[in-house]
Amino acid sequence: MAPTKMISDQFIRQIDARLSQNKRVRRNLPVWGRVHIDRQLPFLCVYRRPTRRQDEGTERLIMGQPSYLIASGHRTLGPSLSQLVGSIMQSMSSVFGSYLIVEIWSGLEDDLQREAEVDGALSKPAFNIVVPSCNGLANTIQTLENELANIAVHQTRATVNLVNTGRPTPPRFPSLLSQAIANELGCEIIGIVVKPVYRNLETGESLPLVHQAMIRDFNLALQRTFFTFVRTQTKYRPSHYQALGRHATVKAVWQIDKQLAEISSSFDFLLQVTPVNVHEAWTKFKRHRFERVPAFQYRPHIVDPALLKRQLWNIHVERVEDPTLQHMFREKRKELDAQISMLGSLNKRNFVFGSLQLYGQLGNELITTAKELLETISPHSREHTGHRMLNARELASYARTEIERYRQELPDFDAQVHIQDSVSGLLVSHGNLLVGDRVRIPESRVEALLGHEIGTHLLTYYNGRAQPFKLLYSGLAGYEVLQEGLAVLAEYLVGGLSKPRLRLLAARVIAVQSLIDGGSFIDAFRLLKDTYGLKQRVAFDVVMRVFRAGGLTKDAVYLRGLNELLRYLQQEPFDDLFFIGKIAIDHIPIVQELRRRRVLQAPSLYPHFLNAPQAASRLERLSQGLSVVDLIERRER
Repeated sequence: MAPTKMISDQFIRQIDARLSQNKRVRRNLPVWGRVHIDRQLPFLCVYRRPTRRQDEGTERLIMGQPSYLIASGHRTLGPSLSQLVGSIMQSMSSVFGSYLIVEIWSGLEDDLQREAEVDGALSKPAFNIVVPSCNGLANTIQTLENELANIAVHQTRATVNLVNTGRPTPPRFPSLLSQAIANELGCEIIGIVVKPVYRNLETGESLPLVHQAMIRDFNLALQRTFFTFVRTQTKYRPSHYQALGRHATVKAVWQIDKQLAEISSSFDFLLQVTPVNVHEAWTKFKRHRFERVPAFQYRPHIVDPALLKRQLWNIHVERVEDPTLQHMFREKRKELDAQISMLGSLNKRNFVFGSLQLYGQLGNELITTAKELLETISPHSREHTGHRMLNARELASYARTEIERYRQELPDFDAQVHIQDSVSGLLVSHGNLLVGDRVRIPESRVEALLGHEIGTHLLTYYNGRAQPFKLLYSGLAGYEVLQEGLAVLAEYLVGGLSKPRLRLLAARVIAVQSLIDGGSFIDAFRLLKDTYGLKQRVAFDVVMRVFRAGGLTKDAVYLRGLNELLRYLQQEPFDDLFFIGKIAIDHIPIVQELRRRRVLQAPSLYPHFLNAPQAASRLERLSQGLSVVDLIERRER
């Protein structure tokens, strides 16, 4: 049936007016489709949906771009669609001096079947780059060819063919613009034929994991191609290809970010799996001569895991067009799913399997480092002498003073300090610091603890809260490793990473390994006490933290995080983006991209521990390739 509406002249004038003012355009088109242009840009991606066959998913390959047009391929829409594209092109080429249109379409089924018989693999990605016989895009075409060749499905890299004499238009479709008009306006047109490996070629069913990977990789290929075009063919000089990405985000992004953050903030995972009767359990354990496994008690659930999971999987992450943000949201949804499952299996056998899924295996390198620390540092090592012990009230006073210093720099830094009898140590929860009422620490450890808990955990929480994405303060997936690595590094930079502290972090790794190997609470306790010389209460606290709730392997991330951070600093400088929110090292490229795209801003606060005496010189030494064990050796010299 012919469409009842065309693209009106008024519609085209409105888009032209917004572009002339460098405003975002996001308008639905008649019949089907949308034009989305983030801002003035010298390129446009186009997809026209066939009317005679199904082509599920191809349009999503370009919907992560900041400038795209998807439309029905109905023939009666063609003339007004050409008018719209011509108007956009004329407006933007006058700004940039040149303009590039990339139109994509999927290969026809007959062609694909013949290809499959030749290469024997339907899943092998393939592309044809179609360009007019005469064009001045040698560098741009070369970049596109190289980038498409890097795309792989099931570890099979794509084949790319260059068609120099072709018409850069889908079969049976009229050209968007005649070559004469394109040449007159300084416009170049490229066609890309995509083999739809993201669908089952026999049934037409979508292959979602392949599709997601294709979207991500294809968008990266286009971004780098546009960067080459812009730098060689226009007056525009972006500093990085990521600077050409989206600046504006659509409503669905903020909605999904909010939904995920609300679920993440509806429970405090660490608090829920932490016993509330640690002191009483220790007393009974000691009374029974360390022969009877203590019984731990936990806070009642404040959420129903089944209902929470239903809410979680009702969040339609696939609505997000931007592949970078969609990937970030998918990761977080997967992590929340694992955490909620663990809450539902508290003190059950499968709790530890969820923990391994969440925090990963230890790896031989981490276990070797932990053993080396325990064997290198004497069990008789002590904290610096000559300092008195502080109780919970005195420590809380120091913490409040430090928080007030940050509040002077950022008024929204409104963290509170609470002394609680149900907490055995120190814990940051929802932007507040909880201090166990029985805590006693050497005064020499105060600065290190402030850097760890306030300068890292609280600072990244409030920095994240100052960003537009709520997930930056509730935490991106896997953020704990970098968080704890940074927190321990803060202790080192202020001169507070003592030998007993390093032994403690190493002992946590050994206790986790004992748990994974099938050892009991008492086995792990004896291992730490008898083999590695930990004091009875210290060994109990380490094993309690690891065996709580059925087996929580999180405590290995302190030493792992420090290890990973030291490796990172051998190759890269210390990055301010570490403090932009609660992120993982793997998120640094994503955060850098979002900064270049002006989606994120610079961190609001920087930690005070970076201003400590010798902090700069210690960071400089780390860039030389030091290991955790090297840190001990340097302290002993």
